[in-house]
Amino acid sequence: MAVSVGEGIDARSLETRIERMHQRDRKGAIAFVVGLWVAVLFVLFTMWPLVGDGAIRIVLAVAGIAVLAFNTAAIVAMLRHYRDDKHFIYGLDIKHLDEMRRRKRI
Repeated sequence: MAVSVGEGIDARSLETRIERMHQRDRKGAIAFVVGLWVAVLFVLFTMWPLVGDGAIRIVLAVAGIAVLAFNTAAIVAMLRHYRDDKHFIYGLDIKHLDEMRRRKRI
C-alpha cells in the first residue's frame, strides 16, 4: 500500500528519510536484543553458583532460554514486518511529522 506525501516532498528525499528511520529503528531493536541477552546471561551466570539444587538450575536455564528465544523471535518478526511495509509505516510517520512541523510554523 502506497502513502501519498504532501506537496514539496520529492521521492528521493522521502526514500532517504524512510531509509534513515528504518535503520534507526533496526539499530534500536538490535541493541535491545543484545542488551536482553547480556542481562539474562549475566543473571544466569551470577545466580548459577548460588543455586544448589540441580532441578532448580534446569528450570532457571530453560526459563532463560525460553525468554531469549521468544523475545529474539518476536523482534526478528517485527524487523521483517518493518522491512516489508517500511514505505507505508514510515511514509505515514513522515507525512504526519511534516504536517505537525507545518502547523507549528503557521
